[in-house]
Amino acid sequence: MLIVDDNNEILKQLSWGLKKAYKVTTAKNAEEALRHVKKSPPKVITLDLGLPPDPDGVEEGFHFLGEVLSIEPSTKVIVITGKGEKENAFKAISMGAYDFFSKPIDLGELKVILERAFQLANLEEENRRYAASASKAVTVGKMVGQCTRMQDVFKTIEKIAPNDIPVLILGESGTGKELVARAIHSKSLRLEEDFVPINCGAIPENLLESELFGHEKGAFTGAQSRVLGKVEYAAKGTLFLDEIGEMSPTLQVKVLRFLQEGEIQRVGGRETIKADARVITATNIDINEAIADGRLREDLYYRIGVITIELPPLRDRGDDILLLSNYFLHNFSRTYKKNLRGFSSRAIEAIQGHDWPGNVRELENKVKRAVIMANGKIVQPGDLGFPDAMDKETFYDEGVTLKEARARLEINLVSKYLEKHGGNMSKVAEALGVSRPSLYDLMRKHNLKVDVK
Repeated sequence: MLIVDDNNEILKQLSWGLKKAYKVTTAKNAEEALRHVKKSPPKVITLDLGLPPDPDGVEEGFHFLGEVLSIEPSTKVIVITGKGEKENAFKAISMGAYDFFSKPIDLGELKVILERAFQLANLEEENRRYAASASKAVTVGKMVGQCTRMQDVFKTIEKIAPNDIPVLILGESGTGKELVARAIHSKSLRLEEDFVPINCGAIPENLLESELFGHEKGAFTGAQSRVLGKVEYAAKGTLFLDEIGEMSPTLQVKVLRFLQEGEIQRVGGRETIKADARVITATNIDINEAIADGRLREDLYYRIGVITIELPPLRDRGDDILLLSNYFLHNFSRTYKKNLRGFSSRAIEAIQGHDWPGNVRELENKVKRAVIMANGKIVQPGDLGFPDAMDKETFYDEGVTLKEARARLEINLVSKYLEKHGGNMSKVAEALGVSRPSLYDLMRKHNLKVDVK
């Protein structure tokens, strides 16, 4: 942090009082302070607005504030004013200062402001880091990931895509199996031809054969003309059979024949039709268990699984969860024209603590919801559809005394307004209808260490 003040005694007092908690640099005037900012930008600055004007009469404090925020807009500047100078303080806030503090300086109160300023600065820095990583992290197709397992998946795709062999993709629902299939197609020799997906679990069994292989006129009631199937539409391109584990054993035999011979017959037809399509399959079932209980033919498995790619569930991808969160936030913010800076610390905790049974698809949908629902510039847990512990606070449990209920209410309200206003003490005090010293007293009384949002 940087302390800017023309009073040597104040510089010594603040340096001594804050040096154990922060790496402190001091400056006696705006010129010296700007040199420090350009050399090593501090996260937080305390600025005495009463710096003597320069020879041209320019108010040096305001001039320095404007310069700092133009160089490092994320810097948290806490302006210090004399008593009765609220007009100057509000002017500084309107210029972009983080908060203000009136002399005489109470070191304890200042430490509370500094703590929250650093929390906010660190949170914004973390959000920027993840956002920057996310913007560069699209490695293959539309897939994003930096964890070791996803990097292995990406390397495998690069190796096998040009080779016209069957691929089986394994993974829980929502892990991105179709994205892998599309990435393989886009890097294959067939990329100029069609990519034809079909979800074998979404089509009734009695219709799936016709959907795959087509049918002749009169093959069944309602078949008024010849219809080509997905296999023929995928000719010279790629056929993606999603959830192949849901296919009946009878139809598996016909798919196996197509894979072995490269030939099909339409439903109700006798003509043998050559079909040249690369086949990529996917399933979320346990392969060994499915083979053991007869749901998946073993010979079909060996035919479709020449190369097997296993996608990890989102919960096992470590920091990729936040990387993806910021990637989706950036994309949806642009789509819906929202100016969102990132996620609050509570939102990050909720994201990291969730088990993500729906995997990447669930995360994408939650972030899309958050972008649409968010009122401020920082995404909160409620925006994502997560319950916020703060909203569940109960003051009227049986056996709770009036004193305990009052304490709960104070903690709840102060914490919520701190989060709502990003730790800006002036706005919080105004919203609560108390003085700033009273606000600090409440925070010390309840030992509030609420994370900045």
